[in-house]
Amino acid sequence: MPFTTYGFSAELLRGIKELGFKNPTPIQEQALPPAIEGKDVLACAMTGSGKSAAFGLPIISRLGGKAKGLTRALILTPTRELAAQIDEHLNALAVHTPVSSAAIYGGVGMGAQEHALRRGTDIIVATPGRLLDHMSRPYANFKNLEVLVLDEADRMLDMGFLPDIRRILKYLPTKRQTLFFSATMPTEIAKLSREMLHDPFTISVERQSAPAVGITQAAYPVAQHLKPVLLTELMKRGIIRSVIVFTRTKSRANRLADFLVRMGVSSGRIHGDRSQSQRTETMRRFKEGKFAVLVATDIAARGIDVEALSHVINFDIPPTHEDYIHRVGRTGRNQSQGDAFAFVSPEEEGALRAIERAIGSRMPRITLPDFDYAAQKTNAPEAAKFRGDREGRGRSSSPKPYTRFGANRGGQGASAGGRGGHGAQRPQSRPNDEHGVRPARAQVVGSGIRIDNSERTTATRGGADRFAQAAATNSRQALRGAEATRSEGPGFSRARREGGAFGAAKRKPFAGRGGSR
Repeated sequence: MPFTTYGFSAELLRGIKELGFKNPTPIQEQALPPAIEGKDVLACAMTGSGKSAAFGLPIISRLGGKAKGLTRALILTPTRELAAQIDEHLNALAVHTPVSSAAIYGGVGMGAQEHALRRGTDIIVATPGRLLDHMSRPYANFKNLEVLVLDEADRMLDMGFLPDIRRILKYLPTKRQTLFFSATMPTEIAKLSREMLHDPFTISVERQSAPAVGITQAAYPVAQHLKPVLLTELMKRGIIRSVIVFTRTKSRANRLADFLVRMGVSSGRIHGDRSQSQRTETMRRFKEGKFAVLVATDIAARGIDVEALSHVINFDIPPTHEDYIHRVGRTGRNQSQGDAFAFVSPEEEGALRAIERAIGSRMPRITLPDFDYAAQKTNAPEAAKFRGDREGRGRSSSPKPYTRFGANRGGQGASAGGRGGHGAQRPQSRPNDEHGVRPARAQVVGSGIRIDNSERTTATRGGADRFAQAAATNSRQALRGAEATRSEGPGFSRARREGGAFGAAKRKPFAGRGGSR
């Protein structure tokens, strides 16, 4: 059924044609008629199925003949990237109509967003947190709202946005059309939909979650330390052209991106520690083909639409099959073709098998010809660098004691030329007292001493007090040494260079029980 059968205006049909849309996707075919009629819609559809147009086209068609200066539609999304993408998509569809759209999300200034709300932009696409910031101001007026859309509702649940959504609903009129879209339908989301929707038209709710049909899936069994090397080899052999690589943590994303650059593979990174301007610029460059690899955490797993993306790689196996579906949904979008690879280490085989059971299919295991799967860390120094090791030798992950001005070093820093602990021996673990229990921990806080009583017991109070008194004495000696160094003139700068006194900021804080800072 072509788009011309839905009664859209000539201006809207022109925008649809310019975007290259020919026929509606399955979710659009089912959602467009009830949405155009003004009914509530509850849709459970796979990521990449064309949900944005399924709710965007009815909204633009509905608002085309309305008076300007009033916000009449609100679209809530879980991430900044998805909000920016939907806003861009809506403006492209409505380019020949009088309908306007604006995005509201965190990480950027509120001035332009305030202006969009004051002038009554027709459609607001927002993340819940930043929208609530504006709703506390008098200029945010949603009294004339006609349509509310929740996109990727299950992701909002994962990110803890449900309380914010319920707060937002208090600012909105109860008489409205609500369009509710979710890739999966957990119990909490089903409950929220019942609270928000009135006699909704339901689409595909009972359908089992699975990746899109056009996605070819495969798993590469590989040791953890060889994963970055395998990715580099796949890129250099031309097996992969453009790819989003998902890692478990932000630090792993940073290390992998740095590793790829060292290996001569152009790459960028996107995660929650990057500023909004950095994330936007990285996405722009990746979409323009400036680099071949985008390393990301799950912040990019929803709604990011990259044209001609050939591959998605799960560098780390995700914890749930829903996360897996959303990740691989970045390729094979809108009924196109794509490949999804999973790098699975021996310790991740159980998690991968659970995902295979959930999606109802087993992935073929693939080995790359002429790749040294037996390489040890000592034979793969670059892989060792990715893991944070030093030239193949494992770095201890045990927490380091909190030190400042030579505290907890038995006064040795003070006697070593007043360098705040420079040249002192590494402190030993705190000895047990005569009752076999560790005494309390003491820390330097500013110029005073803080004693952690969380580990102190009645039986060991005496030993704990003696330990705290010794630590206090040693810390005062270190402080006096630091003051002496400051008064020595040139020696002060030397102490700072060598990591003593004020140079102690480079050391890691103590991460043990009761002593974290």
